[in-house]
Amino acid sequence: MFSKLKFFMEKVENCNYAVKLGKELKFSLVGIDGNDISEGNPTLTLALVWQLMRAYTLGMLTRLAGTGSPLIETQIVDWVNKKLREAGKPTSIKSFHDATISNAKPIIDLVDATKPGSINYGTVLPGSNDEECMANAKYAISVARKIGACIYALPEDIVEVKSKMVMTVFACLMSRDYIPNMGAGNQKPG
Repeated sequence: MFSKLKFFMEKVENCNYAVKLGKELKFSLVGIDGNDISEGNPTLTLALVWQLMRAYTLGMLTRLAGTGSPLIETQIVDWVNKKLREAGKPTSIKSFHDATISNAKPIIDLVDATKPGSINYGTVLPGSNDEECMANAKYAISVARKIGACIYALPEDIVEVKSKMVMTVFACLMSRDYIPNMGAGNQKPG
């Protein structure tokens, strides 16, 4: 009995520590405590996890870019559009809220721009309905992972254009593009 109680207390203590560290990192964690995470509250746990993923991704991009200052999301959008334009792709995005992302074609084109020849365009559907958009999103994530991008978003995040998760997809592709070229004099984002 005592060991179960001790385990529970340590678990909550660890979860409280995770929330404390998140607050020290200036995450928005209003109304979240360790017990919420320990009990598996999906909404509150995801609030912390998403902010961790975002901080990790933007931190990694900042280090790769070598600017010494935090990368901002508009720099990622600018990089995406420049990369697509340079590769002669017909897609572009205005922001991570852009409805055109729902068919996954900007992501598919960016994967191909990042590693030419990695996309089988015969597999890409028009994206004229939810099923086609979902199939494209699954394909985009699958191929992005195959070329080495650390994608943790879900196809539903793309189809529903969940801007926070969509940003991580583009940022991870940007990171993937910078990693093999580090030391080769590649241009910095922005």
